[in-house]
Amino acid sequence: MSSKQVVSLLFFFLGQVLSVTLDKWSDDEIDSMVEVGGNSQANAIYEAFLPEGYSKPHPDSAQEERQKFIKSKYKLQEFLEPSLRIVSNHPSDAGKQASNSHSGSSKSEIGMVEYIGILNVKVIGGTKLAIRDMSSSDPYVVLTLGQQKAQTSVIKGNLNPVWNEELKLSVPQKYGPLKLQVLDHDMVSKDDLMGEAEIDLQPMINAAASFGDPELLGDIQIGRWLKSGDNALTADSAVMVTGGKVKQEVSLKLQHTESGEVTVEMEWMALNM
Repeated sequence: MSSKQVVSLLFFFLGQVLSVTLDKWSDDEIDSMVEVGGNSQANAIYEAFLPEGYSKPHPDSAQEERQKFIKSKYKLQEFLEPSLRIVSNHPSDAGKQASNSHSGSSKSEIGMVEYIGILNVKVIGGTKLAIRDMSSSDPYVVLTLGQQKAQTSVIKGNLNPVWNEELKLSVPQKYGPLKLQVLDHDMVSKDDLMGEAEIDLQPMINAAASFGDPELLGDIQIGRWLKSGDNALTADSAVMVTGGKVKQEVSLKLQHTESGEVTVEMEWMALNM
């Protein structure tokens, strides 16, 4: 199955989950399902990360158990590959995984979404982050690209956290900046913002497109994102080909906060649609 078919199937199910026996399927919906390979292919995608030893409901299982599994599988996308998950972009959901609602979009609009590559972001760490509790903070990082969100784990009581966690995001054809937020985890109230910044993806993606297959290149610099008053860079950021991969390390001074910097390393992989 091609990447384009995977994305089409994903949006088809997010738009509406149809019952074979209780709902009336249109000819277009039947054709869409046949095109991507039917139910077995859908399960291969939506259950790709089913935990080892997980017991799926069977026909004799209680209705409540089956409903819980369906919600986890399709609405919460708990077993789906992380880079394909579509989550809510509502401000109140900052840092929390949520389902995406397409009530305001037609299926034709959804079907037009195409992805040009995968962005692998390694969140390395932060320094001198802002205090949001009595004397420290419990920080985590949230990355947002379009309608997708991904987040690191929470590090308790640390203003200089080291995550070294890799997060994956699919990059649509019409992409904007990658938004980074640092938040303080709170058990009883809304998580507090500890700072944010935006990352311009164009220098890396454009440079990669200009130089072609990175596996055919040696270790060289192919581009640069320059520090200026219009961005959050602490220093110029070089786009490199290293070991046949396009990479860029970015150090950011967090905005809308009293202090704090975050360093990430990005890796770009173009998709051949």
